[in-house]
Amino acid sequence: MKTSLTSEQIQKYQNDGFLSYPGLLDAGEVAELKAAVITAVTSMGKKKVTGPGVEMEDGDDFYSKVFTQRLNLWRINETIKGYMLNSELGRMLCQLGGLEGIRVWHDQALIKEPFGNATAWHLDNPYWSFHSRQSLSIWIALEDATPFNGCMYFSPGTQKLASYENSAIGQNMADLFKVYPKMGEIDPVPVPMKAGDCSFHNGLVAHGAGANMTRGRRIAMTCAYMPEGSTFNGQRNILPKDYFESLKIGDVLENDAQNPLIYSVREVAAV
Repeated sequence: MKTSLTSEQIQKYQNDGFLSYPGLLDAGEVAELKAAVITAVTSMGKKKVTGPGVEMEDGDDFYSKVFTQRLNLWRINETIKGYMLNSELGRMLCQLGGLEGIRVWHDQALIKEPFGNATAWHLDNPYWSFHSRQSLSIWIALEDATPFNGCMYFSPGTQKLASYENSAIGQNMADLFKVYPKMGEIDPVPVPMKAGDCSFHNGLVAHGAGANMTRGRRIAMTCAYMPEGSTFNGQRNILPKDYFESLKIGDVLENDAQNPLIYSVREVAAV
């Protein structure tokens, strides 16, 4: 895994709210991670989230046809865990976000099936159980992602315009711009990728993806990360029922079993 960053890449991420990063994984790593993702996804059947306490399954609604979505695969597959919880990746994420430490929020396989629906414009962080202007995600292409099969699109700089209001990923692509009209005045940037490329994006930057107009799958593995010290905002999202009910607003989310710490500047300095 390539985890080096230039000062120019860090600055571009901080300005635009996203960064296209070619060659994160080599061909062998792509094959290894892709096989692990397919195995893990297949083992879950229709269940969306690993582990007890979160009962979410695929249905027949529009959203279920946007992508096959399976979350927290790191819990059931050691290969996926090795990639998503990699400490050098954690260091890289902290460099991009200007952070001292970072935890996993959740990973998710996002497979746009043949002729899958488009992913409407949305923000990520408003869905989650913490609010942070520095949360971020990695999106790894395990198949080539193109404008024909649903590559990512980002609206640069929109993280600076966002609050924690959001719109659902529904049938109307532009609903987010009813919430944030100024975002709709910014030209989106397509980010096609070869297998092994990735992108990083801020949890408040506007992004979406087109429909898959092909007969093949668009397979991606992603992971969302939470700045160390983030606090509970009252939303359950995918927290297990028992853990959710034990929290009160303002509690620090530091449960290592749920959200492992993968990198901390303080811990590295103490070694």
